[in-house]
Order: sequence, then C-alpha cells, then structure tokens
Amino acid sequence: MGSKKGGLKQAIGRSRGGLTTKIHAVVDALGNPLRFKLTGGQSHDSVTGYEMLKQMDLTKKQVLADRAYDTNQILHLLEQQSATPVI
Repeated sequence: MGSKKGGLKQAIGRSRGGLTTKIHAVVDALGNPLRFKLTGGQSHDSVTGYEMLKQMDLTKKQVLADRAYDTNQILHLLEQQSATPVI
C-alpha cells in the first residue's frame, strides 16, 4: 500500500547520501524519548527541532543540543521560556 502516486506519505527524502530518513527526537536526561518525528533526509534539523521544542514546556530547564540547533529562532524560544541552552 502507498507505492502508487498519491498513496501514503512516507518520510523519505533525497539528500547528498541518496534517499534517506531522519529521526528527530527529544529525550529526557536519562535518554527516555519524550517526542519524536520522522522526516525526509533533506529536512534541516533546526526546523523540525524548533517545531518540536515550541510544543513543550521548557521553563527553567537546560536544553542540550548540537550546533545544528544554534539558531536565533531556537535561542529566542529558549530565552522566552527561561530555559538554558547548552549547545
């Protein structure tokens, strides 16, 4: 099912490595998943990360992320919620 045009939407996209899928995850301090989303390989981490983070209450929390998430949009979101970015 879904192999024909107009079928089910799949999280497969073209990137430099060919057809790929990305798994974006928000986890707690112990690595337990809180949220996750599958996207095509061409989607940028910070765009999906921002969408996931803005749905969460991050008040007075530390948010650990790699440099892909060091964007003004994400930093502003964390500042609004009095969260501490650790990038």
